[in-house]
Amino acid sequence: MNTDLIFALEQKIDELIALCDQLQQENTRLKACQSELQEEHEQLCEKNAQARNRVDNMISRLRSLEQDT
Repeated sequence: MNTDLIFALEQKIDELIALCDQLQQENTRLKACQSELQEEHEQLCEKNAQARNRVDNMISRLRSLEQDT
């Protein structure tokens, strides 16, 4: 009976080790994905700011043209 319990315990430990390995791999993938998404977010924010500046400049030029006429 003791050998059966020990064998069952060994199997559970092996399952836990495999699960820990799987979770560690998934965690690494998720961290890489998060990093990529954060970089993409920063790039999009920069592009958005540039577009906003261009639109503001166009509006200013149109207003100055409007005042000249």
